[in-house]
Amino acid sequence: MYSVELYNRVRRACHVEGMSERAAARHFGIDRKTVSKILQHSVPPGYRRRTPPARPKLDPFIPIIDQILEDDKARIKKQRHTAKHIHARLRDEHGFTGGITIVTDYVREKKRRSKEVFVPLSHAPGHAQVDFGEALGVIGGVECKLHYFAMALPHSDAVFIKAYPAETTEAFCDGHNAAFAFFGGVPLSMLYDNTTIAVAKICGDGTRERTRTFAELQSHYLFDDKFGRPAKGNDKGHVEGAVGYGRRNFMVPAPRFEDFDALNAWLEGQCLRRQNDIVRGHSEMIGERMLRDLDALMALPPTPYDACEKVSTRATSISMVRYRSNDYSVPVAFAHHEVQVRGYVHEVVIGCGPDVIARHQRSYDKADMIFDPVHFLPLLERKVGALDQAAPLQGWDLPDAFATLRRLLEARMGKPGKREYVQVLRLLETFEMDHVHGAVRQALDLGAIGYDAIKHLVLCRIERRPPKLDLDVYPFLPAAQVETTKAASYKVLMSGVTT
Repeated sequence: MYSVELYNRVRRACHVEGMSERAAARHFGIDRKTVSKILQHSVPPGYRRRTPPARPKLDPFIPIIDQILEDDKARIKKQRHTAKHIHARLRDEHGFTGGITIVTDYVREKKRRSKEVFVPLSHAPGHAQVDFGEALGVIGGVECKLHYFAMALPHSDAVFIKAYPAETTEAFCDGHNAAFAFFGGVPLSMLYDNTTIAVAKICGDGTRERTRTFAELQSHYLFDDKFGRPAKGNDKGHVEGAVGYGRRNFMVPAPRFEDFDALNAWLEGQCLRRQNDIVRGHSEMIGERMLRDLDALMALPPTPYDACEKVSTRATSISMVRYRSNDYSVPVAFAHHEVQVRGYVHEVVIGCGPDVIARHQRSYDKADMIFDPVHFLPLLERKVGALDQAAPLQGWDLPDAFATLRRLLEARMGKPGKREYVQVLRLLETFEMDHVHGAVRQALDLGAIGYDAIKHLVLCRIERRPPKLDLDVYPFLPAAQVETTKAASYKVLMSGVTT
């Protein structure tokens, strides 16, 4: 290949000084055809192949390779053919005798040509994209997987992130409530992937059949919805980027917090702090550009959406209701009844008709049983023999005064004392623990060991009046029976003494 310097001298001689191509060829010692080529290009154009290279060994097998690569598109990435595997199949199944290099080169070029090319997009203010991400964290000293909800405003690159124990319907809805409150309004439209939380079915014409919960959420906030193509994360590239940004910047090192409330308060602070950043390609801070987003948002409704999953079921014979593979107790009066369960992120609320009959802290374990001991006290009052083995009472952390009360009641009354102890516990159905505990301690101090006395003391504490108790009615222990002294008793004592 000739140098650029020679190109410059030949072109100057012919174009500026008027030398002919024949004379230039003689002067510079090159072929006249080369002079013609130099005059057409200011710099050496390099070698240009006029026809595709011949590959006599590979060409008959190209249709087979193309079919393998096409079939791979329907498989997950980890189960697709490598060039080495394709070469092995060609050799073993089709009698290919060529080397692996020509196969590798062809596969690399084929994949490069088939890669998708994207169009840069601009985004009007007031629109949003939503997705979930995953990361590891430590909550309450236990390492667990964090599922974090992310909402991004593509126009300004503003983002909101909130973490949950699981990617559930109630977390999806609660994330929307929290994001709308954070931004102070509702976006005009929201772009989603095809999560089963929002999409019940993709119809043949490409339209989506929404889930009931998502339809309720949309009707409450009145935003327009859009869905990306299946398995095409680039359709919502801004929120995909926000999910990655949150993982790299907020989740490294793994966050350590006492509970999710503390973690989410910290994440919200990080989202606010990020609004002072200037993203590449912009001259304004995220917060400055976000003002245009906020001006375009719709107003929030008077109340947020009730972010829960609603399930109808039936309480079992042991007064338990199953929700998401865990069992939650209800009062024994509602055993065998139809109930409605509302599953929130951190709470499970159970109702029967218009009434709320039970509230429990949400469990994310599997096959867990969550009891409220008070729910079973009416049944234990009738079946007092099960008191010691009742599973709902195991691990019930009652103050020590209650154990003392039970011991004294059983010492004075025997089995009826157990029933009277359960009646004392049933005061917790109506009164607060502090009032009942205080009354039990007061009863022990007075020696008034009985349900009626403790109930009277509870009412006196609430009404702030002095108690009026006849303490002769409430002996502290059973009356002692003193028998007549017998000489034989002394004889027994003296039988072991030797003189």
